Amino acid sequence: MPARHRRLPQHLSWPLTPTDIGSGLEEAPSDALQFDFGSVRTSDGTLLTADWRPPLPSNYGSGLHPRWWSSVHVFVTPVPSGERADARRLLREQALPELRRWIDGARTGSEAWALSRHSVSWQLVGGSLRISHDEQPYRPVTAV
Repeated sequence: MPARHRRLPQHLSWPLTPTDIGSGLEEAPSDALQFDFGSVRTSDGTLLTADWRPPLPSNYGSGLHPRWWSSVHVFVTPVPSGERADARRLLREQALPELRRWIDGARTGSEAWALSRHSVSWQLVGGSLRISHDEQPYRPVTAV
């Protein structure tokens, strides 16, 4: 992402770009798939999070606009610039394929699953990725 569009301190970088995410997911941003880039590192080292936004049973006056129902929100947090290359490689090789499967499952899964909030997150620990589903404790990523 060009420096003029950064909103980050000089020592931080995003490990993925919108192009990385779009090509890894084989889908461009839309109402059903939104990308967001944070400007603050998370305290637990989470790099990438995706949230499923279920349809709301009531009107949208107190929640999300209906066009965002049944959508996925992908959030990327920055890393120290020196860690960017390793984080990017691991996220592209391991997290994005898994995220693609998670999104496909969300869109084609059971009605019961689709009617509640869900999330999946990845964090970098000691040079390897860990994954968490629905805010459960992180566990090592297993190769497919």
